[in-house]
Amino acid sequence: MAETDGGFAPGCPMATSAGRSTPRNPRLSGRPRGPVAGVPVYRPDIYSAAAIRDPYPHYAALRDLGSVVWLAKQRIYALPRYAEVRAALADDAAYRSAHGVPLNAIARRIGRTSTLLSDGAEHDQRRNLLAHRLTPRALRPLQPRIDELAERTVRGAVGRGVVDGVDDIALAMPLSIVPDLVGWPQRGRDRLVHWAGAIFDNLGPWNLQTVRSGPAALSMLAFVHSLARRRDVLPDSMAAEVVRRIERGELTTADCRGLFIDYLAPSIDTTAGAIAAALWLFARHPDQWELLKQRPELVPGAVNEVIRLESPLRAFGRRLAAPTPVGDVLLPAGAQVLMMYASANRDERFWADPERFDITRDATGQLGFGYGVHGCAGQGLARLETSAVLRSLLAHVERIEVAGEPEPALNNVIHRFGRLPVRLVPARAAA
Repeated sequence: MAETDGGFAPGCPMATSAGRSTPRNPRLSGRPRGPVAGVPVYRPDIYSAAAIRDPYPHYAALRDLGSVVWLAKQRIYALPRYAEVRAALADDAAYRSAHGVPLNAIARRIGRTSTLLSDGAEHDQRRNLLAHRLTPRALRPLQPRIDELAERTVRGAVGRGVVDGVDDIALAMPLSIVPDLVGWPQRGRDRLVHWAGAIFDNLGPWNLQTVRSGPAALSMLAFVHSLARRRDVLPDSMAAEVVRRIERGELTTADCRGLFIDYLAPSIDTTAGAIAAALWLFARHPDQWELLKQRPELVPGAVNEVIRLESPLRAFGRRLAAPTPVGDVLLPAGAQVLMMYASANRDERFWADPERFDITRDATGQLGFGYGVHGCAGQGLARLETSAVLRSLLAHVERIEVAGEPEPALNNVIHRFGRLPVRLVPARAAA
């Protein structure tokens, strides 16, 4: 993506430096009038539809402005550079998730009992309820099923010529694996993708995108409430374990509701985003596909590089528990701060030639799944599924070609394609 002169997004009003202002501690639910002195201001809306479709010029402009930037439209502070984002994610004592992850008050109120919006001992307790089911050892028995599904999915796509890389490949994996793992019954599965996207949309600012997705988010919450009441979850699943604890009086039905929001929606969208991004990147960079065919041992590193360059998560918010220095400024207690994962993953101050797709790069430090205690609990599963698809593609596909104009999925938080026409040219041995 080409950067513009001076680092400002094309066609947008110029970003400015803040004038002198009085430092202010914004109330938890208040709307601060402006930034503390010394913080540069960015006036374009990074949550507009145009910016969601093409965010990278905005990210470059924000990084050029400084280590912390005031977003005038949302009236929050943003951290666009790698060093500050990683340091903030590692400091969960100062950067709190409770009241901070969503950028609008309604989502903060609705999600106050979720693992995502908790901190400290409360977060550890909620996460430890089911984290043991997502460890590498726990996921190992799923490997044969994941490999078989990837093989069936890729072989079917190769046989059909032009396919949608999203519906026919990327979503096939998580929609077949995750609902069973979590314990979602067969009813309602046809709406999971729509619902999951809506849940993420509602973690963004209060904008038109949030309003449009509101009914779907409420519909999923209502459905999950009925699951918690009816408890018709799949046996031997995460939800079944929670139900057993509810029946023993160890948990409440609210814990069952939170389970589906915390584990189901992220595991679908982030994995689909990573798989579709891999198809797109290897289609646009055939030299990297040839290299991967020659060196299949690079698959794990290639997955990291895909996630770095096309991060499934754009950004999440945090709330400062105390006055906190960032660069040369002191941000006030109570300020909301945006952790810009996708921008950090392209920061030229940390990554050499960050716009280049290079599967030999050591991208283990990428922040596409977050970092620290709030790092994505399902990222191990996402890696397994993405790696399995790549291995199957290597076995059956000579090259990947973009066969039409891709369409991004419009979402405040998730970055992925909504449609990606691709042609999988069969390998000679598999033709």
